[in-house]
Amino acid sequence: REGRNIRAIERLTGVELIVDEAPDTIILSSFDPLRREVAKIALAKLIKDGRIQPAKIEEKVEEAKTELEKRMFEIGEEAAYEVGVFDLPKEIIHLLGRLNFRTSFGQNVLTHSVEMAHLAGMIAAELGANSDIAKKGALLHDIGKAIDHEVEGTHVELGREILKKYGVAEEVVTAME
Repeated sequence: REGRNIRAIERLTGVELIVDEAPDTIILSSFDPLRREVAKIALAKLIKDGRIQPAKIEEKVEEAKTELEKRMFEIGEEAAYEVGVFDLPKEIIHLLGRLNFRTSFGQNVLTHSVEMAHLAGMIAAELGANSDIAKKGALLHDIGKAIDHEVEGTHVELGREILKKYGVAEEVVTAME
């Protein structure tokens, strides 16, 4: 429809769509991985529904945003549960879930954080240190990367501010740093 639907999706998601008709391919282009994920979910819903029009596009994008928010929280809960950290505020759990959609040096940031939590717990146990604090600090060591594209500061500074804002114990904040 003269690009009207493509422009509507691009406007609502902030993602550029590149449609290549030869191999039936749609490329989603954006530096923001959350925007790309919203666009991906919305497009899948639109294709499944079959009715692609501006009103439906708006509805499916909103559904995709809601679904992604819920998924991020679930992903954060799973990560915390995997390493045995059960007392984190909901906001921090949500930020952990956001890390699943970030990469750093080619590695998924949440996967890296979970691996570091396991290692930190083992090392702390070997040294006779508090393994719970070590695991929690390691799990949260990159939490600032969940928002570092949106706010000024290094991920360590942002992480410190986030943890203090939500009342995380000072020894965990020190371990995170």
